[in-house]
Amino acid sequence: MARLDQRHPAGAPGPWFVDSRCIDCDAARHVAPGLIARNPSDGVSVFTRQPATAEEVAMAWRAVLVCPTRSVGHVSERQPPPGVYPHDLGDGVHRLGHNASDSFGAHSYLVVRDDGNLMIDAPRWTRQLVEPIEALGGIAHVLLTHRDDVADADRYAERFDARVWIHADDRAAAPYATDVIDGTEPVEPTEGVVAVPVPGHTKGSVLYHVDGRLLFSGDSLAWDPRREQLTAFRRACWFSWDAQTASLDRFARSGLRFDRLFCGHGWSHDAPAERFHDHLVDLVARMPSWRLTRR
Repeated sequence: MARLDQRHPAGAPGPWFVDSRCIDCDAARHVAPGLIARNPSDGVSVFTRQPATAEEVAMAWRAVLVCPTRSVGHVSERQPPPGVYPHDLGDGVHRLGHNASDSFGAHSYLVVRDDGNLMIDAPRWTRQLVEPIEALGGIAHVLLTHRDDVADADRYAERFDARVWIHADDRAAAPYATDVIDGTEPVEPTEGVVAVPVPGHTKGSVLYHVDGRLLFSGDSLAWDPRREQLTAFRRACWFSWDAQTASLDRFARSGLRFDRLFCGHGWSHDAPAERFHDHLVDLVARMPSWRLTRR
């Protein structure tokens, strides 16, 4: 629950607020763009204005339930309305919200499919998601993109008797995994799903390409809305930047195309497949010149 006594002073006056425990994970900004933004003086999230429409109020509630530190709130309304999450993003993809502090607020997703539903990474465990996930058909496979965003995958897998996939090089984060991806060659966990190993962000990072057009990138690839181009996280590359560059180059040459990008951290985005491919080729060309500098 957000703490009114720690309300950030830079937020817009009114009933909705963000408290000073915000960890700058960006999650609330992704679900409430135009309402919540990064405060330039300290990097945390604040309401830049108060919600003015029913849809904007719904966005604010999504921010409440996505925040891993529970730093977003309303001065008097503490109980969210029903059905905030899972949030239908179209094409069978649902954002699950309830982001975990253990994963630094990474987003997770449920993909509803006739061949069995997929959970991509995991939120924190909450019974608020169990019944809605059941209503959508449960979970057949939990697909983990890398070690950092595992969160409470084990509890969801146990509850729904789901198979759990992770790369061998990150398996220590999910010792309960039923299926282990090895090497750098793509594999198919189930029909229509391609797991593409992309060592770099972590040694065991994986992209999941679903139904020929949906890409779940974990923390290996994201959209930069300010520059309107694809990006990767140089300052959050825990294994090897050279390896990540080579991995994304290999993916760009693979023939796999996507027109919807869903990220763990960073901004998701939709674009025509060929435009995304051009952006990816451009990103790979730019990456070798990125060097860490002291802040």
